[in-house]
Amino acid sequence: MSFWLAMALTIVRRIAISPSSAVWCSEEKAVACRAANSRARASLHPVRLPMNRRALLTSAVAASLAAAMVPALRADALELPSIRALAEAFRSPDAHLQAMFRAALLNTTKQAQYAADGTAYVKTGDIPAEWLRDSSAQVRPYLFFAKEDPAVAKLLRAIIARHAHYLTIDPYANAFTLDYRVWEQKYELDSLCYPIILAWTYWKTTGDVSIFDATMDSALTKALETMEREQDHARSSSYTHKEIPSGGKGSPVAYTGMIWTGFRPSDDACVYNYLIPSEMMAVVALGDLEDIFREVYRNILKSERAKSLRSEVQDGIQQFGIVFTPNYGYVYAYEVDGLGHSVLMDDANIPSLLGAPYLGYTKPDALVYQNTRRFLLSKNDPYYYAGTNARGIGSAHTPDGYVWPLSLLMQGMTATSDSERRAVLKELLESDPGDHLLHESFDPNNPAKFTRVDFGWPNALFSEFVMTSFGGRTPLPQGDTSDLEFRGE
Repeated sequence: MSFWLAMALTIVRRIAISPSSAVWCSEEKAVACRAANSRARASLHPVRLPMNRRALLTSAVAASLAAAMVPALRADALELPSIRALAEAFRSPDAHLQAMFRAALLNTTKQAQYAADGTAYVKTGDIPAEWLRDSSAQVRPYLFFAKEDPAVAKLLRAIIARHAHYLTIDPYANAFTLDYRVWEQKYELDSLCYPIILAWTYWKTTGDVSIFDATMDSALTKALETMEREQDHARSSSYTHKEIPSGGKGSPVAYTGMIWTGFRPSDDACVYNYLIPSEMMAVVALGDLEDIFREVYRNILKSERAKSLRSEVQDGIQQFGIVFTPNYGYVYAYEVDGLGHSVLMDDANIPSLLGAPYLGYTKPDALVYQNTRRFLLSKNDPYYYAGTNARGIGSAHTPDGYVWPLSLLMQGMTATSDSERRAVLKELLESDPGDHLLHESFDPNNPAKFTRVDFGWPNALFSEFVMTSFGGRTPLPQGDTSDLEFRGE
């Protein structure tokens, strides 16, 4: 029986801010909590700059920017015959699912393009720039096919090579243009972690170590040095940004062993600068980095540095990143400062608290994670919204009440029951406004109202969700965190 037939048959069968401690949000107070969060953020940022990832570019400006990049692109269009063949071979009794899966799997082929220097550039969608985070996620489903298909492996190597160049140019930047100019210099810890995890996963999936050249060594070393420096941001770092308070340096924080970050994966500035989901991702990425330096580069000194930093970040999460709530017990906070302040909420962008098992940080049945999950998927989470077509987590980055498909996908991919996975799949299908694509966010009462016409990330993640949750694909390799200590486990 073919993989796609088996997949089809299987489918048929089958927070709030507070001084000194976190203020608990009851269901009836969720709106007030969300407003308090917004007010606090506004007080930190008197001049509220536009939300860049929601394309404040006019179509004419976007078109002119895209046109300016064309000369640096190779003339040959990106063709991955095996990916196209797999998409076209997919069959499901549900014609809607069939159409959405095909569109999702092929979406990255429309966003990626080889550049003249032999690397590959992946734009985020309707914004003519490449995010380190988004591009890593956009190509992740293609890792399933990299070992058998040389064309897919070549594309992934080209993308990984470009990431290495980005990190050597500016490890504090989160997005770049085709010609290697910094599009944004919003320091986001996850933007250092995503390229590390992508490179490690490619290596473990294919056995190919050719990606680990001198440029990659320099890039990984810069990422490690940046994380080490930002452990003590106030005294060791010169990074500032106009959207961050206190002269661009951020609110006071205590030394915790965790890594300071300026911005969330939504590209919004942090309220408190130890962002727990990003710290979780750093623990995973540093484990991967330790492995790469030890096994590939044979550099024991750098390997031990990554190992030591990983242990310190983990200790910081467990000591400062867990707070007590009256209804759910101990839960992971979204942000903390190490001084007793915390934000209890989640944001749909990944890394998220909901997605901690997907990142490989913890098991889906772990006690503190389960407590956190129950909180996040309730109206006590100030960014949890419910409508007639879907219920899920949104973001401060988009209109109140809008649900992000990314949060639904994280719910489905961390679910422990088939019934929850099927329910999430139904909501994702119902979010389709008619173009068979997933968008940034949507009104759960009217999916025809959405943000971002073209947004590659959720489409890539949807194809991974379908393949692993319903199609029998074994999930991609993850780093091992079984050696770490977790409170309550």
